[in-house]
Amino acid sequence: MTRTVHVIGAGLAGLSSAIRLAQRGESVVVHEAAGQAGGRCRSYHDPALDMEIDNGNHLLLSANASALAFLDIVGSADRLVGPPHADFPFVDLESGERWTLEIGDGRLPWWIFDEARRVPGTRAADYLAIARLMWPRANATVGDTIACKGTLYDRLVGPLLLAALNTAPPEGTAALAAQVLRETVARGGRACRPLIARDGLGPTFIAPALNFLEGRGVTVGFSRRLRAIEFADNRVGSLDFGDDKIALAADDRVILAVPPVVAAALVPGLAAPNEFRAIVNAHFRTAPPATMSPIIGLIHGTVEWIFTFPDRLSVTISGADRLLDVPREELAKIIWREVATVAQISDRDALPPWQIVRERRATFAALPAQERLRPAAQTNWRNLWLAGDWTATGLPATIEGAIRSGERAAALAVH
Repeated sequence: MTRTVHVIGAGLAGLSSAIRLAQRGESVVVHEAAGQAGGRCRSYHDPALDMEIDNGNHLLLSANASALAFLDIVGSADRLVGPPHADFPFVDLESGERWTLEIGDGRLPWWIFDEARRVPGTRAADYLAIARLMWPRANATVGDTIACKGTLYDRLVGPLLLAALNTAPPEGTAALAAQVLRETVARGGRACRPLIARDGLGPTFIAPALNFLEGRGVTVGFSRRLRAIEFADNRVGSLDFGDDKIALAADDRVILAVPPVVAAALVPGLAAPNEFRAIVNAHFRTAPPATMSPIIGLIHGTVEWIFTFPDRLSVTISGADRLLDVPREELAKIIWREVATVAQISDRDALPPWQIVRERRATFAALPAQERLRPAAQTNWRNLWLAGDWTATGLPATIEGAIRSGERAAALAVH
């Protein structure tokens, strides 16, 4: 083929596009502004901990078909680990209760009728709230659709939706919450099994993807920030990288897989999400107890999820704008005390080596008004398509959404 597809951005959306295009035998060039690939889904050596950590902690579920297919293609699916069933341990820091939510493998939710498997303090009838959320009215929030209070909400629905939306659930878009539930909980435990990249996001997603592309002859250029796109005759005419300008041939195509703020600055008239929510991640260099579960949900604390790795304990806090101005050491101490309580470490004041990673613009705010700003992959220019978890994927800003967006853009670009 004589045409070239230029993929701008080597995050998961861009890598997903490039991989799908390379599979089809297309000539592909990837341009990345940073010095490394992966975007928010990357690993790096942290000097404070003197170890490799992830930029952020990410949980996948067994229903994430596009993410799992991505890993199959690049040959690293075996690097995801998780329990054989959809079992989710929780700890309530206020009451001290510990329990495991056990979602049965079958599609019919028999587990909600078993007191030992459902959330403590709930009745089977309480779970009708989840059913009401499956098919919400247009532009509704979660708070418009269900009562955001009560034991089930506090101990399951609220934490689940906060993690999925990275937005306070009462104000979050009900349609996005519904899609997550339809693809996971509504399909039974086989769709809800938690999966973690135990070797890190970089070794699991990014390095294998780059190796795959290199093997297919795809060039990935780093430190190549796109400064401007020049349009002419209803198409992209050239790409301006500052010290280098690429004139596009008549059949060349462009997939723009960059953050929404960058895309809106490059593409005239592009509507894109412009309100964002933070995520705070914390990492503690300490060997976890051997019996500690790979992922644990926390209720009534600052911490929401603890991820257990062989050499560290890591924490994720979603919708974390309230923590952005808390002094780092103070925040580390607050988080560590909760982690030590869950891990049953006796000396909760002996802070191990730690790192706090605050992402101020981790995801777009999953609000109805922001949802309406999410653009489709197709643009007004005949050789330009968009990819990214902020585009109209039907999902919140997740790994699965990013990879799906890349697949969609690639399919349209060579249709």
